[in-house]
Amino acid sequence: MNAQEVTTSQVWSWLGEVPDPEIPVISVVDLGIVRDVAFDGDECVVTITPTYSGCPAMQVISELVSEALHAHGLEKVKLVNRLSPAWTTDWMSETGKAALKGYGIAPPVQQAIDISGLRGGVKRGAFKEPEITCPNCGSTHTQLTSQFGSTPCKALYKCLDCREPFDYFKCH
Repeated sequence: MNAQEVTTSQVWSWLGEVPDPEIPVISVVDLGIVRDVAFDGDECVVTITPTYSGCPAMQVISELVSEALHAHGLEKVKLVNRLSPAWTTDWMSETGKAALKGYGIAPPVQQAIDISGLRGGVKRGAFKEPEITCPNCGSTHTQLTSQFGSTPCKALYKCLDCREPFDYFKCH
């Protein structure tokens, strides 16, 4: 397929079908790591931002994105990794958050807050702990078990009502 015949909307649509390798129910677009799609002549340029700078899945994600676009006939694909601004859970789509919940992972409940302009840092107690809802039974009677879940972007919680453990996608 000739790159001039493809629109950026089509590319976004195709990328919306590329699953995150760690959480396959959410696409890389719904996760919010695809930042931009553009054409530079006949080359498709996709800009991605990792969920954090040491994300071990970025190599696989890059390969999946390239393979998906090649499968749709785009011969020249360039991936650009952009670290700034840093990825935030605010970039996740509502569709992606719903997919996480349906998969048994509590989606982030807060918006990330830019505290870079505060002088002297943040005082203790300035932020209220989020109320995390159990994705299994819907109870908010939950408790943090560990800040470290099955992947670095998740924390482990347990529901005190249904007694089931679950991952919470940390807000950042």
